[in-house]
Amino acid sequence: MNRTISVVTPVYAGGAKYLTEAYESIRDERERLPAGWTVQWLVQEDGTTGQPLRPLPDEPWISTGMASKGGAGVARTMALPRARGELVRTLDADDVIMPGGLARDIAVMETHPEVGWCVSAGLDLLPDGSMVPGPYDPPEGPLNFEALLTAFDEDVFPILAQHLTARTPLLLAVGAWPALPAWETMAAVLCCAAVSDGWMVSAPGGIYRRHSGQTTSQPGYSEVADLRDLKVIVQAQAQALHSAGWRWP
Repeated sequence: MNRTISVVTPVYAGGAKYLTEAYESIRDERERLPAGWTVQWLVQEDGTTGQPLRPLPDEPWISTGMASKGGAGVARTMALPRARGELVRTLDADDVIMPGGLARDIAVMETHPEVGWCVSAGLDLLPDGSMVPGPYDPPEGPLNFEALLTAFDEDVFPILAQHLTARTPLLLAVGAWPALPAWETMAAVLCCAAVSDGWMVSAPGGIYRRHSGQTTSQPGYSEVADLRDLKVIVQAQAQALHSAGWRWP
């Protein structure tokens, strides 16, 4: 029986402009996976219109779902009941997987069974078509909780949290993506890091598209929550998990 990596993509009505490119990148990755592995794509609408799901092809490795609108974190978490994979990888609806990105994540998790999660580097795709690496990308190797928490507190979070790949039991154990109006991807990484060491994959695993239509570029995005309160709750949840003394596995 094949082993599976489940890729989770939240999408909302009006936010599917680049979803076909995301689909194509995952479709092509199916041919690059290690022997004995397959991919499942979980596309979850943040809402119940069905509109952004209609263009997707009817293929057995694609699973669609929808639920009441609650934000990207809620949509990702609501996709997890359908996940068949022992690994879960995030992918935003306007981003793409780099060739070999999933295979590299799988290889890291196979080579380092002691880590519960990994994150690959990303390339920012700018509106002019140029691509630039992340400004704080750490080198290949272990990622630990204390360094990530300090970087988060100093607003220099060094990794692209949208590129998280986690062992499914670990992700479920920490509550998956919290129901926050923003920063839920960083919160999920910090909660995973609070109970399990991670690994930085230095080779880019995906392209992070920066464009005027993305949620974080909207004029009202900075007003979704008091940023001080948001930082406090993200830190508090992660620190509480870390202080509890439980370690995965």
